[in-house]
Amino acid sequence: MFLKILEAVLRTGNRMNVGTNRGDAHAFKLDTLLKLVDIKGTDGKTSLLHFVVQEIVRTEGSHISGSNHHPASDNVHQYTLQDEVDFKKLGLQIVSGLSGELTNVKKAAAMDSDMLSSDVAKLARGIEKVVQVVKLNEESPLKETNQKFSEAMKSFLERGEQEISTIQAQEKHGLSSVKEITEYFHGNSAKEEAHPFRIFMVVRDFLSILDGVCKEVGKVNERTLVGSRQSVMPANPMMQTFFPEIIGKQPSDSSESD
Repeated sequence: MFLKILEAVLRTGNRMNVGTNRGDAHAFKLDTLLKLVDIKGTDGKTSLLHFVVQEIVRTEGSHISGSNHHPASDNVHQYTLQDEVDFKKLGLQIVSGLSGELTNVKKAAAMDSDMLSSDVAKLARGIEKVVQVVKLNEESPLKETNQKFSEAMKSFLERGEQEISTIQAQEKHGLSSVKEITEYFHGNSAKEEAHPFRIFMVVRDFLSILDGVCKEVGKVNERTLVGSRQSVMPANPMMQTFFPEIIGKQPSDSSESD
């Protein structure tokens, strides 16, 4: 769903910038997601993120309706108002589910890579100190007396050294993956070296915004759908506020030139 949102944002941005040198973009920086609520439609109220969410809700709801209705047993074009309400609710639930990942993203965003590296290094140094203690115990005149201690420490060291090596490998792999994903979305990870986990902060903030927008879109859909008594729904008002030149033209506008 996150990929679908990214694709929808890219397509919408290209559509809005058609005819300009920004109208054929193949990518955008992830930070742009945080600005979507600041880009308003012609009504001055609807944000671009509201529009994107509404369009994805419509698409997902359409997919659900297509899978739940079969031409052999039903006419897919003859939906009731309740069908439309249910499909939009299900579509919105799918989009809203993305914010359920917020807990894990929050954990990643709160991580301090320097502190993580420091803690791993402390564990490694602690193991080295235990090795020194065991060595001194082996050289002690009381070696026989402390044999049980020595055996217990050797067993601990064997497990500890293996686990430390595993942790160090995971740390290296994790930081490498973060660098890779940062370069994918930002092009140059060197600029983010001071805050290597900032990519998660961006996603965290976006998911928080998305959660609020989904709730607002849900309320708008409820008012629009419940207030309607027609089986065929009107054109999407959010589409009209962003692309009035191609959608939702009124009969009175037909005589006007584009």
